[in-house]
Amino acid sequence: MTDAPPTDAAQSDRALSPRLKFAVEMGPRLVFFATFLFANRNLGDEQGGIWATGLFVAATLVAVMVSYSVERRVHPMTLVTGAVVLVMGTLTVALGDERFIKYKPTLVSGLMGSTLLVGHLAGKSLVKPLLGSALELDDEGWRKLTVRWGFFFLLIAGLNEVVWRSTSTSTWVNFKIFGILALTFVFLLLQGPLIQRHQLQADPPDGDGPRGTTP
Repeated sequence: MTDAPPTDAAQSDRALSPRLKFAVEMGPRLVFFATFLFANRNLGDEQGGIWATGLFVAATLVAVMVSYSVERRVHPMTLVTGAVVLVMGTLTVALGDERFIKYKPTLVSGLMGSTLLVGHLAGKSLVKPLLGSALELDDEGWRKLTVRWGFFFLLIAGLNEVVWRSTSTSTWVNFKIFGILALTFVFLLLQGPLIQRHQLQADPPDGDGPRGTTP
């Protein structure tokens, strides 16, 4: 006798609660920001960035472990982000060079954007596996959303390069914590019309006529 596959109820029991999900996703960023504010006042921009990076790496590892302990899996996006944070953060602290952690948004966003666009060219919507549980769109909707997310990630990667190379560490930290979050929020709002046009309607109850008709 083989073990039965996990039921939907069992999978939902392993899902992160909204509060824990917020802590896992935002906790490391808040740790980075709070540490930078404190260290920056006493040690300056560069050392503040290095100290903040060290705690950021530690907080990210804790967030990944918490996520895995609850869900018994790690989402691919979380795994990629965690790996980049670990590598670039370790280099930042070990070499005392804050530039490495500043590459992180460029690498993560550039990799995600490129992957989505290459997948689109190959005829695959890689956004669908990530958002399929939250949205139900037709194939054209998923294709358009994939392309938009791909170019958005590339835009973030480009903006990060411009900001960190042309401004102070303090300005870059504000862009990383608040600027990217604000841009993402605006981007999501702008996708509303596309989602409405391509969202699949729920099947009618038994006895009702087919969708799009009147009794």
